[in-house]
Amino acid sequence: MSRRQGFGRGGNNKNPPNPPKANNGAQTPPAVYQPQPLATASAVPQSSSVASNLTTDVVPNNEDAPKYFFQEKYAPLNVKGNFLTLCACPKNVELGEWLAHQIVEQYRLLHGMLQVIQEVNTVTGLPLCNENTCPTMSAGRLTYTWLVDGRAAKISAPKFINRVEKWIVSKIHDPVMFPTEPIQGAPHTFASGDVATPPASTPIPAGPTNLNASLTTLTGQDWIGKSSGFPPTFYKDCQGIMKQMFRCYAHLYHGHWLDPFWHINRHEMLNMCFVHFVTVAKYYKLVAEKEMEPMQPLIDLFIKQEKIPPEAIAGHWVSQEAAGTPAAAPAANPPAA
Repeated sequence: MSRRQGFGRGGNNKNPPNPPKANNGAQTPPAVYQPQPLATASAVPQSSSVASNLTTDVVPNNEDAPKYFFQEKYAPLNVKGNFLTLCACPKNVELGEWLAHQIVEQYRLLHGMLQVIQEVNTVTGLPLCNENTCPTMSAGRLTYTWLVDGRAAKISAPKFINRVEKWIVSKIHDPVMFPTEPIQGAPHTFASGDVATPPASTPIPAGPTNLNASLTTLTGQDWIGKSSGFPPTFYKDCQGIMKQMFRCYAHLYHGHWLDPFWHINRHEMLNMCFVHFVTVAKYYKLVAEKEMEPMQPLIDLFIKQEKIPPEAIAGHWVSQEAAGTPAAAPAANPPAA
């Protein structure tokens, strides 16, 4: 776990990447990914549920700015290895417990990255991501919204991120969604391999299970986590949490990759956290493909390099019966669905 420490700033500062030069010495702009236009808000059919379903708007978010993080030479990781060994559920661990562990771990890594942009500048007295620099929660052409009184509203990125973090923490500490007490008479295996007692330290994943097995086969239950006391909505709740975490990553890249991550030499660590996140998201089908569009060029690059392993791309098939279909009770001021 020591390789993931050091989220603070300082040391090994670099100058911004320079665009490549042509043969005559003149500078030419680097190759920049240009995303295709997405549907506008006006294209959404008008109905009573529009406000609750609307998640993004198309906005002019300076798409002419170079997206260096979509280029291979700017996309190294600070570690090597197969992230599937950190992702696949060990054979002796109940899947609900393992997904709960994955959610907590992914939030821990994301929180470390968010702290980089939340650090206060001693000169301005403001964090790097503030109301002036990031008046909306944007990622390229997309602007993420927050449900306010049942309607989608644009709020600043720091306010959005703060609400997301509080929302995730409230979910993780909710004993209904993340139960800590084992079911009476049921064997209870934790992510560390211990039985009946929680792990004393951060769990270390064992070897992966059969990578071709579906989530339904792994659980053998009516829904994921049933045998460990997780509610029928647990898997859907995990999807909701991972979706909001992805949006935070998308903003970190589109809004802050150059400043501060490149300048303080933390872009490789950001890439490592993102690859780990996407591997988990794809392996357990926790984030929809449509949701990943703002970061798709980088994801495609990592897939091509097999930093996101092929087994994760194949993922697990999840049936409605395995995932559970009842709707979760709405949280106060939740992020847009």
